[in-house]
Amino acid sequence: MKIVVLDGYCLNPGDLSWKDFEALGVCTVYDRTKPEEVLERAKDAEVLLTNKTVLDAATLEQLPRLRYVGVLATGYNVVDVKAAREHGVTVTNIPAYSTESVVQTVFAHILNIIYHVGHYTEQARNGVWQAKGDFCYWDSPLLELYGKRIGIVGMGNIGRAVARVARAFGMTIYAHTSATIAQLPAGTVKADLETLFRECDIVTLHCPLRADNAGMVNAALLDLMKPTAILINTARGPLVNEQDLADALRAGKLRAAGVDVLSSEPPRADNPLLTAPNCFITPHIAWATLDARERLMAQAVNNLRLFLRGTPVNVVE
Repeated sequence: MKIVVLDGYCLNPGDLSWKDFEALGVCTVYDRTKPEEVLERAKDAEVLLTNKTVLDAATLEQLPRLRYVGVLATGYNVVDVKAAREHGVTVTNIPAYSTESVVQTVFAHILNIIYHVGHYTEQARNGVWQAKGDFCYWDSPLLELYGKRIGIVGMGNIGRAVARVARAFGMTIYAHTSATIAQLPAGTVKADLETLFRECDIVTLHCPLRADNAGMVNAALLDLMKPTAILINTARGPLVNEQDLADALRAGKLRAAGVDVLSSEPPRADNPLLTAPNCFITPHIAWATLDARERLMAQAVNNLRLFLRGTPVNVVE
């Protein structure tokens, strides 16, 4: 059996091993695959593994030997699942492997914004603290999370885990979700988007990207936020209208934003968030802890192994 990994570098830049896939067949790993290289590399494969390399209907139609596509992520929008099904190709994904890592990133952004640890480290190194002459020094407001309101958009695995940590900080939880109030953790305030953006001190996005919610965080919603509020996005970049967010930050309509995802990755040079004040950007690393990637690799192997046994799991429809 021929197994081809189309873009393995981000999952395994060298600190993991492909040996368990190699035990299942002849495995060829490419760090990255350009669109024009997909057909040549995939033409004889029975199994394809992809993270961000697109497998659209036209491509799948030209791969008659293909039986299985394993998406090395939770989101599977890079594969035309309907076309795969029509060609008898099973598609699987990796759910819930990075929940705790994403939660860490959410609070890393929040704590960075409210405590400016990197800023004060530089101030100490540059002699600013010493020049002040006092035992303590700060040049911007320091905030406490206790008693603040956090609005969580989407209450799946990650949203609920964020709520758990926020509650430990003593925060009040607002949620925008299709779940009923009875299905939510005790004490959660269920709210529509407008109320959530208006009332909360921090808004964090944890919903999937769909055709009907692309750009949902726009000028109208941002105008509702408190000037002291913070927006966090570790979900999907296109959920946010980036120009509207940059304009809102420049106008002081919210305190800051922390984002781990952008509309195109890596970002284009003209992405407005790159120059927006008080916008803190990490390069899509929320999922990428060693622990999370080890879980992802193990689950990807298990998905393929169970498919070969005739008992597939994590099949997407």
